[in-house]
Amino acid sequence: MTRSSVLAVCAAAVLALGGCGGGEKKDAAEADPSAPATALAPIPVVKPSDVRPLVGRWVGTAEDYFQFTADGSGVWVRNGRKLWSGTAIPEGGGRFRFSWKGGDPQTASYWGVSLEDEHTLVFAGTNQKYKRVAAKKGKG
Repeated sequence: MTRSSVLAVCAAAVLALGGCGGGEKKDAAEADPSAPATALAPIPVVKPSDVRPLVGRWVGTAEDYFQFTADGSGVWVRNGRKLWSGTAIPEGGGRFRFSWKGGDPQTASYWGVSLEDEHTLVFAGTNQKYKRVAAKKGKG
């Protein structure tokens, strides 16, 4: 397929999909007010023993890292910018899902991590692997 053909197909797709509406303000205003709001479940209490294998810093190859503490709280940071902070909720079998906006999504299988072994963590959203690094000793 020539470059101009590819551009024509892409332009046609944009035009076709542009007519789908999808998220315009008037659509939101016309939504059924009796429809139930999507709510997240409360975050369960996390036991330190359940997150012990996850505690520490896990560094990826994209200049990012996850860091978790014994109470299950964690952060995901890239280039000094916090991409996520919340709670790692144990699912068993070395799998943990992440809280979202103060709640438990319960079904977001891509929003969490699993432990491949004691030194390798896999983020489900990208299948990127992270390696555990030794904790830095404080000065003093």
